Amino acid sequence: MNQPAKAISRSQRRSAAARVAVALLLLLAIFPARKAAAQADAQFSQYFEVPAYYNAGAIGVGDMLRARGGSRMQWVGIKHAPTTFIIGADMPLKLFNKRFGVGLQMQQESFGLYKNMQIGAQLAYKLRLFKGELSMGVQLGFIDQSFKGSEVFIPDNDDFHESSDDAIPQNDIRGNAFDLGLGVFYNHPWFWAGISATHLNSPTITMNAESGEGGNEKNYEFRMGRALYFMAGSNIPIKNTLIEVMPSALVKSDFTFTTFEATVRCRYNKFLTAGIGYRWNDAVYALLGVEFKGFFLGYSYDYSTSYIAKASSGSHEILAGYSVKLDFSGKNRNRHKSVRIM
Repeated sequence: MNQPAKAISRSQRRSAAARVAVALLLLLAIFPARKAAAQADAQFSQYFEVPAYYNAGAIGVGDMLRARGGSRMQWVGIKHAPTTFIIGADMPLKLFNKRFGVGLQMQQESFGLYKNMQIGAQLAYKLRLFKGELSMGVQLGFIDQSFKGSEVFIPDNDDFHESSDDAIPQNDIRGNAFDLGLGVFYNHPWFWAGISATHLNSPTITMNAESGEGGNEKNYEFRMGRALYFMAGSNIPIKNTLIEVMPSALVKSDFTFTTFEATVRCRYNKFLTAGIGYRWNDAVYALLGVEFKGFFLGYSYDYSTSYIAKASSGSHEILAGYSVKLDFSGKNRNRHKSVRIM
């Protein structure tokens, strides 16, 4: 009699997990976008190496502690083009005989006189489901933005702007706000997929003079728009070879504009990876990666398919990281074996 009861209990847990996942997906999808909101999430051609940046549920996958960091130089050749830096780490955690994931993400982007920084702490609850692992995560953090108004230059006889225009800050301004993100991520031996939302609370950032002086100085508001992401990928081994084919895709939407990119990579002997990708109406890119004893180094080059190619030689992105397998068995607690995930 105990066996059927145990089976029913396990089935009920799986059903409950599926209902929670569906509820989260609906929650992410029904939030409407508002006018005058802007999106400030960074763009990475190697999105599959930093999935936790877009999805708070993509942390603590398997039994790996992962760390990634790197930078992206967008549109090289154009003065004050975007430059992005990212660093993040995540790992699985067992607490009260339950599986969790914890992570930390930090991203900073500069373009022109504007700078944006996002920092978030992530927590995910994990359940075994259909021979895979379902992860439901939340990210709590803040956004810090600044603008170098003191460096604004408006030439004489400008036909479009006036030096006295109140919409153009004349002082350095800065502000920050609380930020919230949610994500659902599923990892299976055959594939992985996730859906997530960033800036779910659509934070409003009030920016004022950094000096704090001059009570009559004008405040400026900047509201972050919500963004929805869907990503998926797979590792397909080619029989009787050391080669794996790894297709993946990322869909991004701010509820006004939707875009996507698709990537195909081949990995040899879990050591050398090469691939190509296409971002809709934006760029084609080439990828190269090397993995050795837990260490990772990846590079991508983007060539724009728009008119911006006439002014830029392309975009460069480099990521580096380290992965180590954690032992939760209770044996050999002080030793870990370095392996690579995905």
